[in-house]
Amino acid sequence: MPKTLVQEFTKGLWEEIPPFRLVLGLCPTLGVTTSMENGIGMGLATTFVLVFGNILISMLRNIIPSKVRIACFIIVIATFVTVVELVMQAYTYELFLKLGVFIPLIVVNCILLGRAEAFACKNTVVYSIADGLGIGIGYTLALGALGAIREVFGSGSLTVWGDMSYSVASVFPSFQPFSFLVQAPGAFICLGLMLCVLNSIGKK
Repeated sequence: MPKTLVQEFTKGLWEEIPPFRLVLGLCPTLGVTTSMENGIGMGLATTFVLVFGNILISMLRNIIPSKVRIACFIIVIATFVTVVELVMQAYTYELFLKLGVFIPLIVVNCILLGRAEAFACKNTVVYSIADGLGIGIGYTLALGALGAIREVFGSGSLTVWGDMSYSVASVFPSFQPFSFLVQAPGAFICLGLMLCVLNSIGKK
């Protein structure tokens, strides 16, 4: 039975939420989530590329030859990644510097190529938009949550966006941050614990 638009959208928020369900896009997930702001910024950039990439690929799905479809998908994705990169340099330059090389690496993010191959090239534009939005928002929430946990317990602060920053010490003066959580090992530990919790909830 075909899924409705609502089902295609909501599947990305839980049933197929990356990186906890699809276990894709782990490189930026581990690399940029030292703060909530970084996680949300990377998630929004990926969502933009995912949605517009899905739209264009869906529109061209009957034109693109099957033998060169992967190369065409990469070109489409790279085009929108370039747009995101230029827009971020113009309007959110500080965030662009923080995310660094992970912005151009969106081109090779398995989530985008996977949605293009598994969904956009086989469905209509409307359904592809719903799929891209759902997966993108789910990815943004996942990165934001992981970044918030690492930042709060690793740095003792929480930066939501720009100057909106809060200190844990203002509420708990004796709190001592676990600095390893904002380093590479902390990313693996936090991601592993979140995978464990979400998988346990999913089974129940």
